[in-house]
Amino acid sequence: MAIRILLMGLSGSGKTVLAEKMVNRIQASGKTISWFNADKIRKACNDWDFSEEGRLRQSSRMRELSDSAQTEYAICDFIAPLPQMREIFQADWMVWLDTVDHSVFEDTNSLFVSPERYDFRITEKDAERWSKFIVEHILNNKRRPEFDWRKETVQLLGRWQPWHAGHRALFERALAKTGQVCIMIRDCQGWKESNPFSIEEVKNHIHKDLSPMYQGMYEIMVVPNIVNITYGREVGYTIEQEFFEASIERISGTRIRAEMGLP
Repeated sequence: MAIRILLMGLSGSGKTVLAEKMVNRIQASGKTISWFNADKIRKACNDWDFSEEGRLRQSSRMRELSDSAQTEYAICDFIAPLPQMREIFQADWMVWLDTVDHSVFEDTNSLFVSPERYDFRITEKDAERWSKFIVEHILNNKRRPEFDWRKETVQLLGRWQPWHAGHRALFERALAKTGQVCIMIRDCQGWKESNPFSIEEVKNHIHKDLSPMYQGMYEIMVVPNIVNITYGREVGYTIEQEFFEASIERISGTRIRAEMGLP
């Protein structure tokens, strides 16, 4: 039976483009793969029923097609907005393309429930980059780490205006300590007539730099504009400053903003 790979996400998120790239990479590795695209399957079956019943039927159909595939892998790309649809499909690997906030189909937007569990969450449209990363993990059966909220974790608190190579170096050093990092973003856009980037822009900068390589090894939290950290005795954690070589130490968010013509 083929290993089932589900590419899910709203219309316009890039499922089909990513599927094509992944198919090409898997074939280039010498493996066999089938590809089932939702629109092509609906057209072949002349079934354009987008009621809840019709959507569940489509999930069953995609599952049956992947099970009948005479290949080592089967990719199915369809929106799968409902948890029941994903339960029916029972993917061996699930890729959530979270690159758009809404689609042109309002009925789908209102139905869509973000998955709580997935193997990969894609937050930018870069099929070349992501296909390479995902296919490598699938072919080697290498599961993405999952952030464990009870595990010892390193905290990084900052404005990240913008996130840059120096921050990346700091993150990698922090990651080496416990294997996971909580990146806290101070909510300070416009503070002291500077800090031009919004929370969403800062998040995007961080995700673009750290994903896919470190997905599952970090979480982002938004916190107030913290300007002082006060603690008592025996708090169970340490506060330490990291030092880097001169080329890293010289990287400055202030200088980067100036080069961008920002305050």
